[in-house]
Amino acid sequence: MAQSPVHANTNHDEDQDVLIGEEPGASDHPMLATEDSYEELDYDLNVDAPVQQTRRERLASGTIASIVEEHIGSVEELATEATELENNVEDLEEDLEEEVEALHITDDTTQHGREDGASNRDETPTNSTEEDARRREAILRDTTEEDIHSSTWRDHKKHVFILSEAGKPIYSRYGNEDKLVSLMGVMSALISFVQDGKNSLRSIVSADRTFVFLVRQPLILVAVSRTHESQQQLLMQLTYVYNQVLSVLTFSQLSRVLETRKNYDLRRLLSGTEKFLDNLLNLIDQDPSFLLTAVRCLPLDNTIRDIIGHSMQSAKIKDLVFAILIADNQLVTLCRMKKYVLHPADLHLVFNLLNASTSFQTADSWIPICLPKFDSTGFLHAHISYLDNSKACLLLLTVDKMMFFELAQCKEKILEKLKKHNCLEAITKAIADGGYRCREVGISDLRHFIYKSKSTAQFTAPDLEAPYKDSDERARLFSMYQYVHQRVHNAARPLKIMFHVGSREALLGWVTTGFELYAVFGPLATKQVAILAVNKLLKWIKKEEDRLFILNPPEY
Repeated sequence: MAQSPVHANTNHDEDQDVLIGEEPGASDHPMLATEDSYEELDYDLNVDAPVQQTRRERLASGTIASIVEEHIGSVEELATEATELENNVEDLEEDLEEEVEALHITDDTTQHGREDGASNRDETPTNSTEEDARRREAILRDTTEEDIHSSTWRDHKKHVFILSEAGKPIYSRYGNEDKLVSLMGVMSALISFVQDGKNSLRSIVSADRTFVFLVRQPLILVAVSRTHESQQQLLMQLTYVYNQVLSVLTFSQLSRVLETRKNYDLRRLLSGTEKFLDNLLNLIDQDPSFLLTAVRCLPLDNTIRDIIGHSMQSAKIKDLVFAILIADNQLVTLCRMKKYVLHPADLHLVFNLLNASTSFQTADSWIPICLPKFDSTGFLHAHISYLDNSKACLLLLTVDKMMFFELAQCKEKILEKLKKHNCLEAITKAIADGGYRCREVGISDLRHFIYKSKSTAQFTAPDLEAPYKDSDERARLFSMYQYVHQRVHNAARPLKIMFHVGSREALLGWVTTGFELYAVFGPLATKQVAILAVNKLLKWIKKEEDRLFILNPPEY
């Protein structure tokens, strides 16, 4: 940690003194799955490997197939396609490479499959081969000196590696995978050695580093960290990295490839998508969304949000599963088909997709994307468009890969309604206003806070102000949040309330059945003062909940 606690007080029985009444941001109609991700992770890690694989396949219960059966009636078509994929490994590789080609995004050209216009719908996207080659060479030049013998490589605070069960390198956050073959071979050997003894290797803790291993057949993921994050937090981050790989390939196709050819170089299929893994890891190191497994909503007048939701709802067409409006990396609203909800972790992958590339802003795009928590066995197809040159991005997701033109027309209908009611101007103003400030709450010693409603998997937080304006102070504050978070969520000794006093600030962490709250005060604040302050804070959030949360999401 950047600082050591002067003292830390915890109490398991004080929460009844802190909250009276319904928690802010609660809703009986959540649009996001609200399962606790740490509980899911613990369950996964406490079962045998074969059962894990069966459970993952069972959790991915063919949701896409069930939608197709209910709304299209062509499950037999899907079965035929699956049989054809299994018949020939070379055909499978070609199909996979076509899907991955749709995600080979550059900052200068849009290469996401069928784009706007009839002439593009059935054509293969044009590849800027020379540009891609130059980019790969530049990346190689930047990383060619970074290997296990390089002090620069060793000094990175957190490494992440992906390798196959056969020990083939797939991805390294830093350095060139080809120069790390021997290191990844050692990692694979360690896993195999422990598995031979009917055990599983979870972690290795040294004096200044923590090694965390996550086996998700047929992949092995490893994190090596000097950041003081808990093993549980690092495991969750590796799970996000694993899901990012699945978002490109799907679990079914990934398994088929590596089970058929264990030594297959998976980098062939992931080439060009490393930027999404890099960006995801950067976001994980600074965005509370991943720490909380929750989504941040754009603070917006409830009337405007309802108009936006009704506009998206009224433009519904057959086989549209989700319609998502995002602005400035925040959720504006989400309209969903009845019976189906998104997991926050899947929505984070969507945010990462948009955040990692600017090419979506140049033209409407049409790409396949797997959302592993929704269904790890197949692709949804997304029509992505930025509305009227604004920061508002609309994603329309369907199970039908031939619906580009229908969704393009649906987008135009939504855009027409939003412009009629000046909704885009309202979104632009909300972004320009920069959310809200701590001083609006009226608590003098409150510097910052993060509040998560468990029933909606949404969180809210004010903009960072002094003394957390520069990047170093922001990073230090985030590390403090991580510290309090890992203490209250410690699997061996979970806490309801934790009060931590450091040399620069005091933090209160508080977890109940309905919410999580992390609040930062000046270093002279006492625990009693902090508890009184958060009661006042909760009343303010309750009063503002219609602006800060999506409480009544529209449905199709």
